[in-house]
Amino acid sequence: MNEQSSPPTDTPVRQGDAGAPAPVRPVQIGRVNWVGLQTLYLREVQRFAKVGMQTVVAPVITSMLFLMVFAVAVGDRAQLAGDISFISFLVPGLVMMTVLQNAFANSSSSLVVSKVQGNIVDLLMPPIGPGELLVGLALGGMTRGIAVGLFAALILGLFAGLQLPAAPLTALAFLVLGSLAMALAGILAGVWSNKFDEMATITNFLIQPLAFLSGTFYSVDRLPAPFDTMATLNPFFYAIDGFRYGLIGVGDRSIVTGLVGLVLVNGVLWLLCYRVLKSGWRLKS
Repeated sequence: MNEQSSPPTDTPVRQGDAGAPAPVRPVQIGRVNWVGLQTLYLREVQRFAKVGMQTVVAPVITSMLFLMVFAVAVGDRAQLAGDISFISFLVPGLVMMTVLQNAFANSSSSLVVSKVQGNIVDLLMPPIGPGELLVGLALGGMTRGIAVGLFAALILGLFAGLQLPAAPLTALAFLVLGSLAMALAGILAGVWSNKFDEMATITNFLIQPLAFLSGTFYSVDRLPAPFDTMATLNPFFYAIDGFRYGLIGVGDRSIVTGLVGLVLVNGVLWLLCYRVLKSGWRLKS
């Protein structure tokens, strides 16, 4: 005898049935994936926070060594800005230089490490658009740069005996604009670099020279022509000069010019980063 199969039952499973799993519904994502953006940002912050001795404390110690060397070598024998001592002049430059370098290092190393380890797909596969990816990486770089800068300002300020900032809002504006610019530059460098050697080339032959030749250790007004004009073409200079004005009230160039210049630099870098991330250049291939 042929066995007759029982007809299938279409009885729906209710949530109240014993042992029935809860229904899984697709996650609704609006115009902005806020959950993905928050997750990416927290990932970037936790990535450098887990090795805080290397990413936060070490740069501050390096800045302290710079300050100690110049304090011993120069001391009060140089007056670069009226009655402002050389050490007081030097501290804002060291703080901002630390901010710029660390903002660049965070966003660039995030992409390069992902490429080298082969987990760059973790950034490309989730439902995160290029704009959200750009914001998350940039905010992560800014967070590291500003965190290191505030720590450095506290330690170096105590060492040099600095008072409260002369123009705190101005200092904050240049701190944000400068860290954002270098975080965006780090994204471009990280996208272009496929290995650590390429990243080291950009850092050693571009970032470090621009940082050291930006008026950190001297006033550009002391430079002979045409080097004084060439120094003002360096975007690092405007970030450091504006931040120095915000802290001690002394600057070499117009603050408005510095603000406008950094806004334009950030706008150009933002558009470049968005186009690169949207196209997947050197990321998907």
